[in-house]
Amino acid sequence: MRDFLPAEKSRRERVLAVIRERYRVHGFDEIETPVMEEHGRLHAGIGGDNEKLAYNVLKRGLDADAIRAAADDPAALTDLGLRYDLTVPLARFYATNRGQLPTVFRSIQVAPVWRAERPQKGRYRQFVQCDIDIMGDASSRAESELITATLDTLDALRLDGATVRINDRRVLDWMLDSFGFTAAERPGVLITIDKLDKIGPAGVAAELRDRGASASAADAFEAFLVRPMTLEYNPYGERQIRKLLPQGAPDEVVAHLVGIGEAVAAARGAQETPLVFDPFLVRGMGYYTGTIFELAHPSVDYSLGGGGRYDGMIGGFLGQEIPAVGFSIGFERIVDLVPALDDVAPEAVVLVHDRDVPDAELLAHKAAVTARGVRVRLEHRTKNLKALLERAAADGYTTFATVSAGAPAGSLEFKPLA
Repeated sequence: MRDFLPAEKSRRERVLAVIRERYRVHGFDEIETPVMEEHGRLHAGIGGDNEKLAYNVLKRGLDADAIRAAADDPAALTDLGLRYDLTVPLARFYATNRGQLPTVFRSIQVAPVWRAERPQKGRYRQFVQCDIDIMGDASSRAESELITATLDTLDALRLDGATVRINDRRVLDWMLDSFGFTAAERPGVLITIDKLDKIGPAGVAAELRDRGASASAADAFEAFLVRPMTLEYNPYGERQIRKLLPQGAPDEVVAHLVGIGEAVAAARGAQETPLVFDPFLVRGMGYYTGTIFELAHPSVDYSLGGGGRYDGMIGGFLGQEIPAVGFSIGFERIVDLVPALDDVAPEAVVLVHDRDVPDAELLAHKAAVTARGVRVRLEHRTKNLKALLERAAADGYTTFATVSAGAPAGSLEFKPLA
């Protein structure tokens, strides 16, 4: 959890303003949810490993006897927790407010979340997520809208060249079935598959055997991973998808993935879509039911965001199945990659005044400048004027003027700081 000095806070807000503006252009509306949710909702088994990282909030009014009585059941000590993502709160929000929302609801959430991570570079215990979600649309158009809006937002942030890796949980389930893995083995197998980029085919096969997975299934999967393949280039589409899957992939899911690519390409006016099919993309959240995707950029070797379809979650709160899909940008991961957004910094003035300037005169000078919509800071003149002005420039101020007692209104001479 970090502090942000004024210059860094200003930069973060400018980036967030671009993200919000581009999301709104694509027809999404911003909502806000509480930072805390009920403990049972956050630990309902749908948040994957993030549930283990949740910050729980002690019940109010517990005495020593109550704490000792709950020693064997820590969950009995808490009834609330800080949200570890924005999707679980959104599902609860939609279930609560559905009657006041359109049939197909497109939401924006830009807010902090909390996880008890081990702090390290790029991982924080409090961080901002930027989510867009569509509820009420079961068609592939929803995924296409989310991907298009996200790529457009990165373009506006001058992060050109982004691509989206895409897969479908239904393809993963079918593929594991075709190799012979049992339903009971599937969660552990997915955890191992998710390590493919790090440990390679041989490492995945060895770990599957160490986990006690079916030997014939592990052998079949390893043989598939190391099969000979032609080096021909296939752009995203049916040919690429079927080439990367075992024979007999379900036509309905393949058509769903192909349709997303065609719609995104049309929206971006491109011959080829910036999508890449990855049959081993897993994503760890337990609530995904269909399409899953991750945002990649050539400047870094980690994802900048991701999401997927979670059609089953809202039904858990509403008692009725509602299709839903979302895409989240990892704000902390992109903010340092974004180049300077302002070609010309907005005017901001420092009024450096002598100590004998009456408050009434000083505030009158300030009011005359702020009336033009210009930001103003008042500073006492110091012996080291150069250091004072350098600090103001670092904080985003562009010009300064000195104010002496008795100076008539409108007589100040403004000079550039740089």
